[in-house]
Amino acid sequence: MQDDIIASVLNGKDTLALMPTGGGKSICFQVPALAKKGICIVISPLIALMQDQVENLKNRGIKAAALHSGMSPREIDFCLDNVVYGDVKLLYVSPERIQARLFRDRVQKMNVNLIAVDEAHCISQWGYDFRPPYLKIAELRELHPNVPVLALTATATPDVVDDIQEKLAFKKKHVLQKSFVRDNLAYLAFLEENKRGRLLNICKKQRGSGVVYVRNRKKTAEIAGFLNRHGVKANHYHAGLSSEQRTLRQKEWMNNHVQVVVATNAFGMGIDKPDVRFVVHLDLPEDLESYFQEAGRGGRDEKKAFAVLLFDQGDKLDLQEKVTRKFPGRETVVRCYRSLLNHLQLAAGSGQHATFPVDLPAISKTFGISLLDLFHSLKLLEGEGYLSFNEAFYSPSTVHVVVNKQVLYDFRLRNSALAPTIELLLRSHSGLFDGPVKISEQELAKRSGSSFQKIKKQLEQLHEMEIIAYQPARNTPLVTFTQPAQYDRDLRLSKEYYELRKEVAYTKMEAMLAYLEPDVCRQRKLLNYFGEKSGKPCGQCDVCLSEKASSGSEQEIKEHILAKLKQTPMRPDEIANAMLIYDREKVLKCLTWLVDEERIKYLPDRKLVASGSYREENKV
Repeated sequence: MQDDIIASVLNGKDTLALMPTGGGKSICFQVPALAKKGICIVISPLIALMQDQVENLKNRGIKAAALHSGMSPREIDFCLDNVVYGDVKLLYVSPERIQARLFRDRVQKMNVNLIAVDEAHCISQWGYDFRPPYLKIAELRELHPNVPVLALTATATPDVVDDIQEKLAFKKKHVLQKSFVRDNLAYLAFLEENKRGRLLNICKKQRGSGVVYVRNRKKTAEIAGFLNRHGVKANHYHAGLSSEQRTLRQKEWMNNHVQVVVATNAFGMGIDKPDVRFVVHLDLPEDLESYFQEAGRGGRDEKKAFAVLLFDQGDKLDLQEKVTRKFPGRETVVRCYRSLLNHLQLAAGSGQHATFPVDLPAISKTFGISLLDLFHSLKLLEGEGYLSFNEAFYSPSTVHVVVNKQVLYDFRLRNSALAPTIELLLRSHSGLFDGPVKISEQELAKRSGSSFQKIKKQLEQLHEMEIIAYQPARNTPLVTFTQPAQYDRDLRLSKEYYELRKEVAYTKMEAMLAYLEPDVCRQRKLLNYFGEKSGKPCGQCDVCLSEKASSGSEQEIKEHILAKLKQTPMRPDEIANAMLIYDREKVLKCLTWLVDEERIKYLPDRKLVASGSYREENKV
């Protein structure tokens, strides 16, 4: 699949590549970028992933740069100069940045060899994550009309596939698609009142690494605490943790020091752990696209893995309420917009292309607005093209030396108090003269035997003296105004757009709820949703296993029970949970018959054992 995509791009063809999560998408544009003269522009909304890829490329000796909403105007200007006049091979750009005149002016001076569009479904209003700045990519093509486009996505329905190619102005439709079939991944969905108990059973039964997805940050800590109290090593993970905490918890899980990560959907992007044996959802995702991507993180080593969705009747109602709350009325949206402008002290007519960190809880408290209404209003305003809203932005601390080496040498001679900090930076990091370099104040303090506060203060002094450009770490949402700030009366909210997004959201919610019904093979449902027709049941989801079990004879069940109890004693409920392919009542009925016939016996701890087995003969 990757070879076909690379060959297509090298032959100058516009290409849409549909590759499931973990399929190695980045290779498909990195190889052509390095094989051809010039630079590849990669458009991606995932800033954290963008930063990681740039860092990885630099570590391999490949010059790469990133341009996103978290950067200052000075950093953007320097980055673009480096790209135009240097030998950068890959430039990663967040979509809202391609609209800026400065970017467009510099792009015309670049020798562009490929435009790669990651998360390409964001261009379609029929998609689950529509982002209006993506619609401007076609205008970017006008500046380099002979450069091919490679669009990449892990999930897209047939309507979205067509829409992507149309909106990106493909010269000719051309789709390369890897099958969505995962032969090693069993999809299971259970109506379960005791979800925590079922989760614990799954974690202990599977042994290997797992991911548990929940709806909110508070619940990540609650579920991780529950698992730890019951003997399963678990960490919780969400976007609100510090970078150091997230990195440490990810590393502990990757190295198998903890078995389970309990996370919001902030966890997973760019994480490639092949031996994940189970992915459990304790809350319903809003759509099948999200579910398929998250579930698909299991079993990338092509060994057996399980994607389990546990739900109760209340979860269905919660999902319906959640989708309804995504669409506040016009008055609420206008009020939230006005409150945002007041919070930022931004006058009407100003602010276009400016980026601001925003404290949503502070705005909510100051102006008496529901936090959920504020969040969803910003998402709707983003859809209308007034702003770009990045709700989970983290930017590490960076340093860039902005004077030449001679000026820096003279400065060190004249400023003995700050000279050790400059020398520490130069010893610890390379590339400081080329552009912003990620640093850790904590690590610098450790190396110098100083304190975090002292290092940070000295970096701030060097920044004020214009020797370095120092950007401290940030972990707040960002808003970029793609249009000048508007008066209330000038804020146009399209009824057609509002109703379309509402229709899309409800359609996707209904597809998610339909997936829960145990009427058709789970994998066939997913394949059909994404337009891949399959008449063959998977044979391993709970629906297929249930159909198989309904035809299973009592004799077959008894033989399976005896085989298990010859290996190890088990309680009746453990046996029933271990034999999910059979009807639970039928299993319990067979257990009663085997006890009555003295084929199995109870031990003092109320576990059952096969009569005549080693364990039964040597019981205390």
